[in-house]
Parts: sequence; C-alpha cells; structure tokens
Amino acid sequence: MVSFAQTAKGPIIKFESQVYDYGTIYQGADGNCSFTFKNEGDEPLLLSNVRSSCGCTVPKWPKDPIMPGQTSSIQVTYDTKRLGTISKQITVMSNATEATILLNIKGNIIQKPNEIMPEKVINNGFTPTAN
Repeated sequence: MVSFAQTAKGPIIKFESQVYDYGTIYQGADGNCSFTFKNEGDEPLLLSNVRSSCGCTVPKWPKDPIMPGQTSSIQVTYDTKRLGTISKQITVMSNATEATILLNIKGNIIQKPNEIMPEKVINNGFTPTAN
C-alpha cells in the first residue's frame, strides 16, 4: 500500500514570533513593535480583524490578501505613558486554517530619572563696587 503525505489546503498563517518583549523601557519611550508572518498555505490569506485587549494597544494590519508564500506584518503601538508591567494580547482573526491566533506584548515601563541641573554658585559676602 502506498501512502501519501497530506498537504494542508487553504491559507496558513505562520508568525516568526507570537511574543514581543519590550524589556524595561522608560516612560514615554517608543512603543512600536511588529509581528511578521507568512502565508504558508496554498490560497490567499485574509485578516478579517485584529483587536487588542485594551485601548492602550493599537494594531494596524494589512487589508489586502496575502498571497501564498508572501510575508507581511502587523504593526502594534503601545502607549508608554503608563508605568508598570506590560502584558497585553492582540487577537488575530483570519481565514487561515487556524482562524484565531493570540499575540502577546510584554515588558516593564519605569519612570525616567530626573535630570540634575548644575547648581548656581552664589558668592556670599561679595558686594560689587563701582569705581
């Protein structure tokens, strides 16, 4: 009996990574990141919706079909005004064989250190005199 490996039919979305770690960053730092993916299937991939777990995380995704073998990305902007731990999810919905995929961003935002201004030296006891 001869057996053939079955190949998946339809669009297949494959991300390079499903987690983006900002590490420790300062408040107000650049909150942009990118999730790169490829359509490894044999039909066009359509992202129907990409949504985040809160309003502080804004995703932008391609609206045009991603053809088989083509690579694209989802851009995410996190509002870094908030201090503390970052742990947010981005839900990707598509016509892929795995219709819903969760992406995660994480990190920690700390306050910027205060800039120290040099002190102005005042010479006490000195009075300027006019000639």
